[in-house]
Amino acid sequence: MRRLIKWLIVILVITAVIVLLYWQSTKPRPVIVAVTQASQGIVENTIANTRAGTIEACKRAQLSPSTSGLISVLNIAKGDLVKKGDLLMSLWNNDIMAEMELARAEALSARANARASCLTADSSARESKRLLKLKKSGAVSEETVDRAVTDASARKASCDAAQASTTIAAARVNLIKARLDRTRLVAPFDGIVGSINGELYEYVTPTMGGAPAVDLIDTTCFYVTAPIDEVDAPRVAVGQPARVTLDAFGDREFAGIVNRIAPYVLDIASKARTVEIEVELTNISDISELLAGYSADVEVILARRDTPVRVPSETVLEGERVFILSGNTIEERIVTTGLSNWSWTEIIDGVAPGESVITSIDTEGVEDGALASTEPTD
Repeated sequence: MRRLIKWLIVILVITAVIVLLYWQSTKPRPVIVAVTQASQGIVENTIANTRAGTIEACKRAQLSPSTSGLISVLNIAKGDLVKKGDLLMSLWNNDIMAEMELARAEALSARANARASCLTADSSARESKRLLKLKKSGAVSEETVDRAVTDASARKASCDAAQASTTIAAARVNLIKARLDRTRLVAPFDGIVGSINGELYEYVTPTMGGAPAVDLIDTTCFYVTAPIDEVDAPRVAVGQPARVTLDAFGDREFAGIVNRIAPYVLDIASKARTVEIEVELTNISDISELLAGYSADVEVILARRDTPVRVPSETVLEGERVFILSGNTIEERIVTTGLSNWSWTEIIDGVAPGESVITSIDTEGVEDGALASTEPTD
């Protein structure tokens, strides 16, 4: 009897162990998830550019002579700072300079001849008036008076002709000066020389869609041009704040405002239809660090709010659903959202501050009612 009892006890123990092992192997295992706390913070509704934008100089002139010729003067090198009115380049113009000297001498001669003719005319006019007075007293004959009046009129006509000659001579000087100016490149504003296409004694021609002789860039003012999707264009308005980031400056942000929206849609083959916007950089201290041509990304801020509850945008699933870790159980919630961007989404209803929102939503086993635990922290 005792032997039988011992065997029964052994069988019961073995059965209990087997049942325990089976239960351990078949019980649900918790899903390891990553979580973040729903919290208060700033949420913005933004529109971003569809392709990289560009830093542009407010003033940029691609200059070329308006006539062909040999470069005889080249006062600049790439990277030089120049002032408005500085002579950058001049073509060979000795022949025009000689014409200018001749024209100026002729103009000077014309002015002298005109002065002499007009002095003689004034003298003749006075003489004719004197004789007219004497005629009334019979001191001179009518024939003498007629000759004096005719002579005064002729000399007045000569004076007028001489003065017209001075006008023609001055116009000829201006005409030659215009020809001379066509051989010279003068800086239209203060700036830096970006590039030079031509060397001393090379023959250059006016550009017709080709490279300019001198690329002059104003480095005191910059703005950003960027394309946005045509669907977003109606929501953008001049004066809205914007945020600019540059590849060259990493995560640093530059403040700006929208100052122009193109009045047409740009349709480029094989690319989305876009509308170009311009953003003015508002922090003057940033300007000195920028270079024309930098690639840039723009976010136009449509709305901004300090909201009581926000969650990472990647945690909000289609149908406005989020997964909450409540204790050790995953709970699916339907939420009401407000403002949203790539980073954050405002939660108006459905999640309380401080609740644990699951961020590892692609982990296998994340579903409503599943057991879960958080990733261990180091």
